[in-house]
Amino acid sequence: MPRLTKIYTRTGDKGETGLVGGHRVPKDSLRIETYGTVDELNSFLGVARTFCREAKPQTDATRKLDGVLRGIQNTLFNLGADLATLPKDKIKGMPVVTKEHITFLELLMDECNAELPPPKEFILPGGGQISAHLHVARTVCRRAERLCVTLARKEKIGGHAVPYLNRLGDALFVLARWISLKQKEEEFFWEK
Repeated sequence: MPRLTKIYTRTGDKGETGLVGGHRVPKDSLRIETYGTVDELNSFLGVARTFCREAKPQTDATRKLDGVLRGIQNTLFNLGADLATLPKDKIKGMPVVTKEHITFLELLMDECNAELPPPKEFILPGGGQISAHLHVARTVCRRAERLCVTLARKEKIGGHAVPYLNRLGDALFVLARWISLKQKEEEFFWEK
């Protein structure tokens, strides 16, 4: 993968950007919007990780969540690189999202859900700081998923992109509930 040696290039000053492989596209193209939203999601997970590391006191749960989120962030970089590359420009060995990434999220949810009581009603986003940031990340994840669905109707993308984001949205909901439980924070339910 190419490494950035210079941050500003001036090549985007006219509203275009380069994909992996060198093709130039408008900055407002659906492909750019899609992987830009994946990047936004990754940034929100970085905020959640900061709160995990700054939690007082540090607990096994905050350390575990920090590690899980770091792994997810790396997978999101793989997804972003995949989305930033046209199918004809893919190279062998390029990191992509795989079925194993999806299976990891499913097993993680099963493990965390085993500790959680079933919700009594729809849960209002919030709770503690970490939980609240995970709920924001969840909504950004759902937007990224919707954009991937739209992009997949128009262009070829990696076959695991949509299922991964679908599972990740679910996992972020479960993780938000799980860390609230571990931090002994109250869940707030929708009042009809």
